Amino acid sequence: MQIINYTHYMLFILIIFSTACGNKDDETPPPPPVNPEMMITSTLNPFTYNPLCAVLDISTNVDGKIQVELMGQDGDASNIKHTFDEIARDHSVPVLGLYADYENIVQVTLLDANGSELISEEVKITTEPLPEIFPEIIVDVQKLDKMELGMTLVSYRGVLWPNIPYIIDAYGKIRWILDYTNHPILNELYYDVGIERLQNGNWYFGDRTTHTIYEVDVYGKIVDSWELAPYNFHHNVQEKSNGNFLVTASNPNSTHDNGNPAVDDHILEIDRQTGNIIQTWDLKESLDEYRDALGQIQVGNNMNWAHINSVIYDESDDCIIASLRNQGVIKLDKNNHLKWILATHEGWNTNRQGDSLNDFLLTPLDATGNPITMPDDLNGYTNHPDFEWSWYQHSPLILPDGNLMLFDNGYRRNYNWSTQYSRAVVYDIDETTKTVRQVWQYGKERGEETYAPAVSDVDWLPQTGNVLFSPGWCVENQGVKGGKIVEVNYATKEVVFEARLNGAVDFQFHRAERLNIYP
Repeated sequence: MQIINYTHYMLFILIIFSTACGNKDDETPPPPPVNPEMMITSTLNPFTYNPLCAVLDISTNVDGKIQVELMGQDGDASNIKHTFDEIARDHSVPVLGLYADYENIVQVTLLDANGSELISEEVKITTEPLPEIFPEIIVDVQKLDKMELGMTLVSYRGVLWPNIPYIIDAYGKIRWILDYTNHPILNELYYDVGIERLQNGNWYFGDRTTHTIYEVDVYGKIVDSWELAPYNFHHNVQEKSNGNFLVTASNPNSTHDNGNPAVDDHILEIDRQTGNIIQTWDLKESLDEYRDALGQIQVGNNMNWAHINSVIYDESDDCIIASLRNQGVIKLDKNNHLKWILATHEGWNTNRQGDSLNDFLLTPLDATGNPITMPDDLNGYTNHPDFEWSWYQHSPLILPDGNLMLFDNGYRRNYNWSTQYSRAVVYDIDETTKTVRQVWQYGKERGEETYAPAVSDVDWLPQTGNVLFSPGWCVENQGVKGGKIVEVNYATKEVVFEARLNGAVDFQFHRAERLNIYP
């Protein structure tokens, strides 16, 4: 028989009970809840270059992230809401999109890591009127439910020194500007084509005054710069997917075959990290510098035979596509060898490399896929019912399906001025067969009311698939000359937004982009 020690048994039971129940005398009470608090200081236009922005310096007594919501004016469904990702107790955040000459109301909210509201306070920010240098903006069509979200960046050219870009909302109200009038370096900014947003959210542009590429933050403060010396900047700078820059440039030492100085005929690639020029395309090597089929190529003593107005990168095959106002659209590989030429077939000979340029001309196809063979259609003297060449085009871009979209200005269309219209046009290019089909266009039906003989822009809007068609110079605006911004449904060609921009000069902008005001 087993004998149980009663004393040990009771001690064992007490230990188990004590472990299970705990000792209430030793419990530590939970800390009392902390009431979230915020202390907010607002500074309008902190770096003096953007009077429609402010910085909020916020201190809190608990960790969290900041959300700001700028309230729209009465009747405007245009609240701007943005949440910043940083979780901390001290924050410095921008308020973008303030109305001019107005007491703006900003709702500032502290959120926890899960996005739940901890505390919210209202901040009022009063702005001054804008200077009377901006155009009259008249919105004629506004279908909010069918428009691409965001606002429209206009690279304004109505003021020469410095150029001053601005952003408008769907009601035509200016909500952001970048004014370097008092800047020690950029007070004579001449960005030519205009500014765009980098992948990191900052802005970038080239400057023809200093021949430098600049990166600036949301307040307009210079973050970085890249000098182009010994080259001169003109027209366009484009960020590649790897962060490098493609730049249209002039080489002061470039000489045309006839001995005269040659301008606007180089493309550079700038290494973003080192600032070094790592690739150069001299178009006199790859094209015919004597071709003058589209008109005069000499300006004074300078040979402006190419006049490159934009360059983009084709990621699919590591090539570039360039728009040459005085020649057409071309594709080049990294060794400056031609892939194709999209232009009328009139007047092509050989290049300095000894290539016959007729071998690179794209052959147009009709709607059934058959080659168009009539010489007048090929050479651009007449238009085929299914196909038209582009004339003095701008702003090429590659669509998601691989097709090429252009702003076809239509200047001297068919070598005369009898019919004046500009188009957004889409071409399907087969590089293997060297053929091209026209698959879409808009603007021909509008005639002179959207005709811009120079500059201008077209964009594909990714959320809706709409097209932003933006003739920017000398557009007929009901008795005055200016610019237009037209958003059109790609499938139906319904206009869902249209604004007229009328100022003291006919030249309103080179580029217009739809984007979110916060990066």
